[in-house]
Amino acid sequence: MSAAAGSTQRAPRLLLITPDFPPGRGGIQALMRGLLSGMTGMHSRVLTLDAGGGSDYDERHGVSVRRVRAPARLGPGRNVPLNAIALAEAARFRPELTLSAHIVASPAAFMIARLTGAPYVQYFHANEIGGKPRLAAFAARHAAASIAVSTYTAGLLARVGVPGDGVRLIPPGVDLPPAQPQRQPSASHTILTVARLNDSYKGHDVLLAALPAIRARVPEVEWVVIGEGPLRVGLEAEARAAGLAGCIRFLGAVSDTERDSWLDRADVFAMPSRLPGGGLAGEGFGIVFLEAGSHGIPVVAGNVGGAVDAVAAGQTGLLVDPTDERAVADAIASLLLDPQLARRMGAAASARAREYAWPVIAARVQSLLLELLGR
Repeated sequence: MSAAAGSTQRAPRLLLITPDFPPGRGGIQALMRGLLSGMTGMHSRVLTLDAGGGSDYDERHGVSVRRVRAPARLGPGRNVPLNAIALAEAARFRPELTLSAHIVASPAAFMIARLTGAPYVQYFHANEIGGKPRLAAFAARHAAASIAVSTYTAGLLARVGVPGDGVRLIPPGVDLPPAQPQRQPSASHTILTVARLNDSYKGHDVLLAALPAIRARVPEVEWVVIGEGPLRVGLEAEARAAGLAGCIRFLGAVSDTERDSWLDRADVFAMPSRLPGGGLAGEGFGIVFLEAGSHGIPVVAGNVGGAVDAVAAGQTGLLVDPTDERAVADAIASLLLDPQLARRMGAAASARAREYAWPVIAARVQSLLLELLGR
């Protein structure tokens, strides 16, 4: 990794400040891991909140990390010590650039820039912009450059007064599987969804409502749900009440290996995310759609939010009204009943995923950082 001890003395020093980092799971964690693995021209140091198993991860992957201990009971207050310690860490590391992975780290990035002259780049995802509009505007206003993960995210920034000329559009990356599976015809049909069961906007409820109509056209269908969260109990109860428990598997949280095994076997990946309202934005990009595509399967997604960037409509998958269970059912059934169409879209999705491989995306971010240094 670029943060390993093998980085050269001449490589620009980059301080990455992030509230989330592996071995935790999530979009920002995956983003930081992917960038570090691909930005080979930077001497990187990570400042993050402590997480279980963190020291083992850092040693195993050779990552230069300082983890800030802050009790989980503090909730969002954990970001206060993260920002406070960032100034002392910057004094020791002497970064030439700072990358703020979330707007909650922007106060520290701003102060480091004021005190050291090291410019900072601010990442923007989606929900945080509507949730903390003033902080989002502050972070963008003082950043040397901002990165939006999708055109949707860039639009959210425009709504809080951030001009587009300082925003770079760089999507997240994806890990490519070592080999493309050879899919064999099967008597059964599998729909797969991979998402934490924390947010109703992910569309599990609409998929559950759409399943009877799918079964009417594809009787042998099975829906496999990977992900854990508080919504699981209610979804399982609804499935039993609707007589659908026999064709749904709730697997909970699984290993990456088991998840990839299901991605290799599934016929369709479906996650009809919608806009949640209440100031939240939903999917900033939806990297899971590219992950599914990298395994050669077509996707069904909502025609809103970041999914519009992640899915090439009509080419790598189908975009539908995520609030319309009939539209969701028709899209999924059409792919299950037309293997030739599914294979064609799956092949296109696999090819498109290669354009988003982490080395490609990390190189784009590194190019931006080096451009700022050149100024």
